[in-house]
Amino acid sequence: MLLAIDVGNTETVAAVWDGDVLIQDWRLATERDVTGDELASRHEGILRLRGASLADLDEMVVASVVPTVTPSYELLSRNYLGSEALVLGPGVRTGISLAIDNPRELGADRLANAVAARDRFDGPSIVVDFGTATTFDAVSGQGEYLGGAIAPGIETSLLALSQRAARLLTVDLVAPERAIGKSTAESMRSGAVFGTVDMVDGLIGRFRDELDGDAAVLATGGLAGVVAELSDEIDEHDRLLTLDGLRLVHELNREGGGS
Repeated sequence: MLLAIDVGNTETVAAVWDGDVLIQDWRLATERDVTGDELASRHEGILRLRGASLADLDEMVVASVVPTVTPSYELLSRNYLGSEALVLGPGVRTGISLAIDNPRELGADRLANAVAARDRFDGPSIVVDFGTATTFDAVSGQGEYLGGAIAPGIETSLLALSQRAARLLTVDLVAPERAIGKSTAESMRSGAVFGTVDMVDGLIGRFRDELDGDAAVLATGGLAGVVAELSDEIDEHDRLLTLDGLRLVHELNREGGGS
């Protein structure tokens, strides 16, 4: 069985796959100074609570945007799974070409999202990933990664606002009943949630114009659910899209196909 790991700036998401069947998944807070043994202990603890163990797993695939954590996962795989981890990055087959100025700048999570979107749709697609940043990625119908956009994440924006404005609160991210807030908290929720929805829908519209027609739109990431149900442009919400992309990358490299 395969352990897929998506290391984000705020959270790390993990999933166990048996072929293309998702067995289970979980989330951990990302810590930048963690060791391989500490990671093994944390993941083993969660697996044991669910009646499983790292000993049940054979291989690992990793996408990481936190460089200090990547070697720790490589050690975990080597010492506890008995195999070398496949780390998504330069030299790894993905089945898509990167039509951007500097492919090395592209985050591994965004690349995994593009792989999953390309597998799911025959035509062009757009992926919106809601995390520490809100990222937009465009994939052509021919399987080219065309580029994207990066905006502050919802929680990131709210945190910055509350830190810079002494009288503003930290609020929960839930959609208010109306756009015109009757309190400070309701006004902040309106700006954060409805403002993000309109920003997302507007950028998707611009992306679709540049793609010369319609494109399927996928939403993923820890905060996607807040926006996806209010958006007029998002077609599907898949909270584990990145991990599905990692599974596909692992299969491609194990089988020796792709480009």
